[in-house]
Amino acid sequence: MNVSDLREILQYVPLFRERAFVVAVDGEVAGSENFQNLLLDLAVLRSLSIKVVLVHGASHQIQQLARERKVSITNSDGIGITDMPTLQVSIDAAIRLTNEIMEGLSSVDLRAAYINAIIAHPAGILGGVDQQYTGKVERVDTKALKLLLDEGIVPVVPPLGFDGEGRTYRVNSDSTAQEIAVELGATKILYLAPNSVFSAQPAIPRQLSISEAEELVKKRKADLPQGILSKLDNAAKACRQGVARAHVLNGGMNEALLSEVFSPEGIGTMVYSNEYQQIRRIFKKDVRAVTSLIRQSVQNEELVRRTRSEILERLGDYWLLEIDRTPVACVAMHLYPEESAAELACLHVGKAHENQGYGRKLMAFVENLAREKNVKNLFALSTQAYSYLQQKGGFATADPSILPAARLAKYEESARNSVVLVKSLRPA
Repeated sequence: MNVSDLREILQYVPLFRERAFVVAVDGEVAGSENFQNLLLDLAVLRSLSIKVVLVHGASHQIQQLARERKVSITNSDGIGITDMPTLQVSIDAAIRLTNEIMEGLSSVDLRAAYINAIIAHPAGILGGVDQQYTGKVERVDTKALKLLLDEGIVPVVPPLGFDGEGRTYRVNSDSTAQEIAVELGATKILYLAPNSVFSAQPAIPRQLSISEAEELVKKRKADLPQGILSKLDNAAKACRQGVARAHVLNGGMNEALLSEVFSPEGIGTMVYSNEYQQIRRIFKKDVRAVTSLIRQSVQNEELVRRTRSEILERLGDYWLLEIDRTPVACVAMHLYPEESAAELACLHVGKAHENQGYGRKLMAFVENLAREKNVKNLFALSTQAYSYLQQKGGFATADPSILPAARLAKYEESARNSVVLVKSLRPA
């Protein structure tokens, strides 16, 4: 780890200290070789005073135990029908896995406790079919969870629920984790899915708003594995009900949790309910960040050099795209109101964040901003990125004579021989 990595991690520590994370581990992940590494990640989170609730699935273990016992089961993931033989196998497999997880947590010096915090009722009759011992979460005993968390103990919640008369029900771990996160007011919910479900093409986007996640679940039911669909669906539900961010990660990756939590981009898919990505005007204090961001492109003669005083003179023209308060891209729009024109300028995306669609997002932002200002023609000048502006932004090459007089004078004075591009803006 280098110094910059450490600094990146430390900026998140004050944000997450004493906050609750719900970590939902798929049964297949809990039974994998990488699970011990994930337990180390949990130990790191706890060392930073982050409160962790661990919810685990058991579908993988239920299927294994059913094969060993030669029992035919009706369902293993807690979504379909659960008959009595299936319930018995589910209880045995889940409790055995809970014990193994607690042993693992003890091995990384974490205190843990199994807790029956899920009060459930029967799922009932769905589509005319009795779901028998499949349960639905009625409420979460948050008081008990908070008592453990306040004492530095990791609550371990199996995919089982209990009613007021002592009956046990098989519940789905993904939806259980979502219910716990919402009731507990958790800052994050992190779903760890098995490596085997990440082969779907096209790949899942890295960031999704609630509505985008809901739409993706609807559109891709045919080609996405159920394990991913369930997690994305519950991630969207959690965010819809107040959880700031929900993450779906490859539990087969080493340091998956830490990489997701302590970096702006992460390594998985994040569903967000707030402005995770924010485009905002720059302030005086941001000028250094802008000059630092574009420095390499200026050296490569991709962008014109801008001094601090030049940026300050037109401070209101510049915008930053931030991810978790970290500037990753910038753009400027210079207005020429007399000609009903505007220039898209200083478009730059940091190297570490290229190919994520941020350039197109900033172009679309400037285009909408220009329309609000009743701009008829949006133009740009480029020496190296003109193909990108044409292909991604819909710009067309034009003669320099189309430039406003003041901008044409600067163009000729610079002798950069930039390609002039223009886009006609129709009313929105």
